[in-house]
Amino acid sequence: MASIIEEIRNCRKCGLWKSRRNPVPGDGSLNSTVVFVGEAPGYWEDVKGKPFVGAAGRLLDEVLRGIGLSREDVYITNILKCRPPGNRDPRPEEVRVCTPYLDRQLEVIKPKFIVTLGRHSAIYILSKIGVEVSGITRVRGKIYEAELWGQRVKIIPTFHPAAALYNVGLREYIVRDMRLLRNEMDRLS
Repeated sequence: MASIIEEIRNCRKCGLWKSRRNPVPGDGSLNSTVVFVGEAPGYWEDVKGKPFVGAAGRLLDEVLRGIGLSREDVYITNILKCRPPGNRDPRPEEVRVCTPYLDRQLEVIKPKFIVTLGRHSAIYILSKIGVEVSGITRVRGKIYEAELWGQRVKIIPTFHPAAALYNVGLREYIVRDMRLLRNEMDRLS
């Protein structure tokens, strides 16, 4: 993982490195059975070089506590490792050149569960197993099983925590999806 992080720090594969303050490779336990994959760093993530440290991160922390987990128990990363200007959506070319880092991170950790946070991460992760995503609402709250890295992996898409900051009604769906994760974790233990 250290070599992947070093590559991310030195990456110049797209133009995002020019406007970033800090790359945001990911953070958490490399021994985790759960990896959360968001979309891209926001303002505070860019400042601190860590994922989900702003308001959306506080909401994620709260929901994790609600199912008996903390940041130290999981690994959190994003599709893009650098902040897009103005928090715009990731562009297809940026996703194409940046996701090999994510793929390698997942291969190092070999999680049993991947929770996608938001539409862009759901589209990317589910495309790896041949599932087309027309919208996050249609795929969230379901469990998709796949064989990745020579083991069974359960993928659970949910809304991005930032969406629940703007639409409070989405929070309950995120909570439900996290309970689904907890139930599946308990079944495997």
